[in-house]
Amino acid sequence: MNLLTKIPLSKSKNPIDYSSQLLLLGSCFSENIGAKLEYYKFQGLQNPFGILFHPLAIEKLIQKSVHQELITEKDVFNENEQWHSFDAHSCLSNPSKEKIITDINAAVENTSAQLKKASHVIITLGTAWVYRNTSSNQVVANCHKVPQSNFTKELLSVDEVEKSLNRTIALVHSINPAVQFIFTVSPVRHLKDGFVENQLSKAHLISAIHKVLGGNKISYFPSYELMMDELRDYRFYAKDMIHPNEVAIDYIWEKFCEVWIASNVYPTMKKIEKIQKGILHKPFNEKSEQHQKFLLKLNVLKSEIHKEYPDLVF
Repeated sequence: MNLLTKIPLSKSKNPIDYSSQLLLLGSCFSENIGAKLEYYKFQGLQNPFGILFHPLAIEKLIQKSVHQELITEKDVFNENEQWHSFDAHSCLSNPSKEKIITDINAAVENTSAQLKKASHVIITLGTAWVYRNTSSNQVVANCHKVPQSNFTKELLSVDEVEKSLNRTIALVHSINPAVQFIFTVSPVRHLKDGFVENQLSKAHLISAIHKVLGGNKISYFPSYELMMDELRDYRFYAKDMIHPNEVAIDYIWEKFCEVWIASNVYPTMKKIEKIQKGILHKPFNEKSEQHQKFLLKLNVLKSEIHKEYPDLVF
């Protein structure tokens, strides 16, 4: 008996392995996938500007990084005793003006370096709703709790999202024409926009992404569809009933592995998982003979991994 409909998935012809260099950008769901990739010790850079929800914010980060446009004092502002940038997430905000400028410029340089060597760029779009600063007429990445009267809220059309994605792709290709793009839409529901408005936003993102598919190494992974169809039950949501819970994230990660992780590295991933669990293990008696034997086995396993992948660090 079939109790659910399965989304058909096929293995990528350009999968990720331990020689791959990754760049992950986008919504908080990209952090979930990024955490899994980091746990299994894949090489990459994740959200250097923090979480970015919409395509224009991601495009601006790519533009700054490709052209190495560093920020200055005029690009930051003070609000609620913190310095912020409208182009970055609040995780980069800081009480020190000098520190936020240094950190954002370091993020630009790190992204620039990663873009040049990246084998895969994974972009997760969260929403097509954007906020435009009325004084500068610029769309912002984050409002930083600045009063809402300073912004107008707009829904990007399918055409506007498509054009932004095409500009992002062209910018990356200008310095790295061989890169593989993986686009996905976040299954996190932006219900503050409204139930209908959230669905409309996701529809615009999905429609626009499918208009840019078919190009050289540009693919789509159905994170949103997996959550909405295969996991269509509230038991797969966190307490807020908005974010996928751990079970859902693990399920979507397994599907991501089926499509995008090279089959020949699965044994290495199992070894790494064993090491990671061993590192987190808390013994009753650290000096016991049993625990010392456990640590010895763990070190042997680490040595095996290091022989194959010398740059991998636990």
